[in-house]
Amino acid sequence: MEWEFDNRERMENLSYAIGYYRKKKGYSQEQMAEKLGISRQHLASVEAPGMDRGLSLELLFNIATILEIEPYMLLKFRIEK
Repeated sequence: MEWEFDNRERMENLSYAIGYYRKKKGYSQEQMAEKLGISRQHLASVEAPGMDRGLSLELLFNIATILEIEPYMLLKFRIEK
């Protein structure tokens, strides 16, 4: 059986979650990117709803650590439609 994977909505929710929790913590993209050791442009692409590049689990875990939340909170986040 061939599987068809469409994770666009999940990735969109993840990108919104990262932006939501970053703003809630009071960090600019620049501040958070610096803490993560990545460029602001990289973080902006991670937060972009239509991001074409996935992010590594390591970066996901690091983002959660900086935001002082558990990684699952980023993954279970759902935007209101």
